[in-house]
Amino acid sequence: MSEVSVGTRVAFRKTLTTAEQALFTGISGNLGALYVDASRAKAEGAPGMIAFELVIGALATTCLSRIGGPSRRIGRVDLRFLAPVPVGGSVEAAAEVTAAEGDALTLRLTGTLDGFGAVMEGEAELLPFRAAA
Repeated sequence: MSEVSVGTRVAFRKTLTTAEQALFTGISGNLGALYVDASRAKAEGAPGMIAFELVIGALATTCLSRIGGPSRRIGRVDLRFLAPVPVGGSVEAAAEVTAAEGDALTLRLTGTLDGFGAVMEGEAELLPFRAAA
C-alpha cells in the first residue's frame, strides 16, 4: 500500500477450518482441550472446538502487513479476545490507522465473527523497518 494516512483501513476475511486448526496445533504445541477435543469443548458449553485466539490475532497481522508494506514491521500488538470463535466460523479482521508520526503508525484492530459480532479488539504499532546491526 503506497499512500497511508489516518483513516486507512484494510480488512481480511477467513473461515477457520479444522485442517488449519490442526496445523496451528502442530506449530504451537498447544494441546488445550478446547482447541483439540470437540467432545470436551461441547462439555464446556462450546458448539465444538474453538479456534486458537492467536489465530484471530494472526488474521489482523495480515491487515497490518498490507498497510505497512515492506518498509514497516510490527512493533507492538495489544489484543483483547471478547468471545470464543468456533472452528468453522468466518471472521473478518480489520486494521485502521488512527495516528501517524513520521513513518510510525498506530492502528485500531478489530475482529468480527459472522452472525455474532465483535470477538477481538486491540491496538498495534507499525514501526520503520531497520535491520539488526
